[in-house]
Amino acid sequence: MTAPVTYQQTTEELPLQNKFIKFLAYFFSVVFHPLFVPLYVVAFIVYCHPSYFTGISNGTKMQLMLTTFLNTVFFPAFAILIMKGLGFIKSVFLHTQQDRIGPYLSSMIFYFWMARVFFKFDPQLPLILASFMTAVFLTTAVALIANIFYKISMHAIGCGGIIGIFIIIMNGNSMLMTWPLGIAFLITGLVCTSRLLISNHTSKEIYMGLLVGLLCQFAAAIAIL
Repeated sequence: MTAPVTYQQTTEELPLQNKFIKFLAYFFSVVFHPLFVPLYVVAFIVYCHPSYFTGISNGTKMQLMLTTFLNTVFFPAFAILIMKGLGFIKSVFLHTQQDRIGPYLSSMIFYFWMARVFFKFDPQLPLILASFMTAVFLTTAVALIANIFYKISMHAIGCGGIIGIFIIIMNGNSMLMTWPLGIAFLITGLVCTSRLLISNHTSKEIYMGLLVGLLCQFAAAIAIL
């Protein structure tokens, strides 16, 4: 008598569990969308690092965050919407390699400008910001080239960038990075697993994205810091 009831409950609960897992996968994919990653990292450096922004006013910090938001989130997203409206791309979700070409090119322009702003900002900013944004520009350029051959994961690129810049900060011995780096690895695991569950990315495209994001951060740090 008990066994059939257990079986019936299990079969009814499975769809709910699958829906919940997919909901979490979509949630992590949206919250840690590649467009938001540069803003998150800049916010961490500005507000969480104990020494990089010592003596800089809150007004300057807010101005810096607003500039970062406009150039790394608003303008790239607005460009994608314009491309969709004009018929240059089929979907704002950029499911195909062809759809990604225009957004990659437009994002490169905004990231290059943001890196230049970090270099020229008055008062002078810590070079770690210019290094990070230069790496974001390089990452987008590499992703554009890689897009010719296969659809590299942009989410994984963003996660690789987070891990890379946190390792660079840790290597500078300016902040204890045990917890931030541990959280970055956790986020990377959640986001990359989510992409495997709800997108058509392969494991190879995920791993390549992580590697590109990581190596570009290291390359920019070697050249600038």
